[in-house]
Amino acid sequence: MHPWSIKSFLRYFGADYRLLGQEGVQINNIAPLDKGGDLDISFCSSDDKEGLECILNSKSGVILCKKTLAKNIHRIIGTSNRFPRLFVFVDNPRHVFIKIAKLIKGYKDIRKGISKHAVIADSAKIGKDCYIGDFTIIGDDCIVGDNTVIDSRVVIRNAKVGNDCVIQPGSVIGEEGFSFERDSASLELEKFPHCGKVLIGNNVEISANCSIARGSISDTVIEEGTKIDALCHVAHNVHIGKNTQLTAGAVVGGSTEIGNNCWLGLNSTIKHKIKIGENAIVGSGSSVIRDVEDKDIVAGSPAKSIKHKINISEDKLFLMGGQESDKKVELEGQEKEKEKTKLQRHTFSKKHFVVKQWGLTIISLAISAIPFVSL
Repeated sequence: MHPWSIKSFLRYFGADYRLLGQEGVQINNIAPLDKGGDLDISFCSSDDKEGLECILNSKSGVILCKKTLAKNIHRIIGTSNRFPRLFVFVDNPRHVFIKIAKLIKGYKDIRKGISKHAVIADSAKIGKDCYIGDFTIIGDDCIVGDNTVIDSRVVIRNAKVGNDCVIQPGSVIGEEGFSFERDSASLELEKFPHCGKVLIGNNVEISANCSIARGSISDTVIEEGTKIDALCHVAHNVHIGKNTQLTAGAVVGGSTEIGNNCWLGLNSTIKHKIKIGENAIVGSGSSVIRDVEDKDIVAGSPAKSIKHKINISEDKLFLMGGQESDKKVELEGQEKEKEKTKLQRHTFSKKHFVVKQWGLTIISLAISAIPFVSL
């Protein structure tokens, strides 16, 4: 493979970066930080002491680091020639690494066409340049957008799938959900009718063996950019916002609303008819039985807010929940609040000083008014 220049990558992505070290270093592969060689590129998202040690001990030719480490690394290698490599300082090393890795490895599913073993209804519509895998079933009136990959043994009914989506093997989308009403006399269970669909936006990924139920009266909606890990269940009438992540084993009860840019941890459970706000984080194994406010962090069973207890650095926390774009706004708000508090304290101190002066004056006048008694 022809070696690439790191500058060519960074300029291609329009990344904001700083360089330190051997700028002529070429790369032709990706590697973990502890296994890299002269022609490899690696990354480190940590800016603590351990992260710094890992970076300095790495033998990778190019290392993507956080900008906050620039001064420390410059201080260390400024008078040393022991580091014949290039350090690239960016805001989010992992994100830049992902983009570069995809270009180097040609990471793109180029499969196209429909397997002869797939079963597709005559009324279904399949977009351009799609791939439909072996033994996949696409039911009546379903719509699949352009450049979408639907792997083997997937069942899709009563659904519309957007462009550039990926659905991995074994997932079932658009079957009826679990909803019954008990007869008060006979105690028999009557199934609630399901007439809705599943609407999946563009650039959505659904991993292996997931279950997404169609809506009962309204639709089940998964908005663009959302990623769903393996073994997740999304019940009927659920609405999931943009760029939200459901990690493996997450279960979402019916008629639940989940906002944009949320993170649901491993094996978390969301009770039916719950509202999860924007940019919220739900910890692994949590059982959420109450609404979650915007930007809150909840964990436990039942889940409670733990945001005030979190010690993880803000940038990592915001990136995990997809809240990076809101971080600046929040920090600016915090700075304004500090300034407001400082001003209030200053004003209070000034008033307190004036009140104190007046108090002393009144006391002095009162004392002077008392007749002097000679002993």
